[in-house]
Amino acid sequence: MNRSTRHETAIVADPDIPVITIVREFDASPSDVFRAHVDPDIFRQWCGPRSTEMRIEHWDARTGGAWRYAAWRQGEEIARFFGSFHEVREPDRIVQTFTYEGGGDGVSLETLRLEELPGGRTRLTGVSVVDTMELRDIIMNSGMEVGVVEGYERLDALLA
Repeated sequence: MNRSTRHETAIVADPDIPVITIVREFDASPSDVFRAHVDPDIFRQWCGPRSTEMRIEHWDARTGGAWRYAAWRQGEEIARFFGSFHEVREPDRIVQTFTYEGGGDGVSLETLRLEELPGGRTRLTGVSVVDTMELRDIIMNSGMEVGVVEGYERLDALLA
């Protein structure tokens, strides 16, 4: 089913605790959205801004697994990320750590929930917890919004 609905991405920093919440709906089933988050061939096609290419170095999307990838722009590596999959439960839950290599001591614990909506649609809710308000603000001001919004727009196109 190919739909042309444009969905907004809500990114909210809790004013009282070091948490960032992302909410986004997709015109696809939870199992399809889940697969797009755990299949490395699909994930690399949509994650991040349009101006970047992701190169996956390690990907083991299972409970107890780990991952590592780098973002490239115009032939130059611009960022590197890594983490561990703590829980991968198809089709509705992924818990992982996320670290920006070279970004200090900051580690984010991320929980992704996929909720089935009427009409074969999905609501994604991602909650990221860090250990300080300062780190939360650094993440919010890093330009991550562009990568999240454009990445989910790219995912929409793949899911269509």
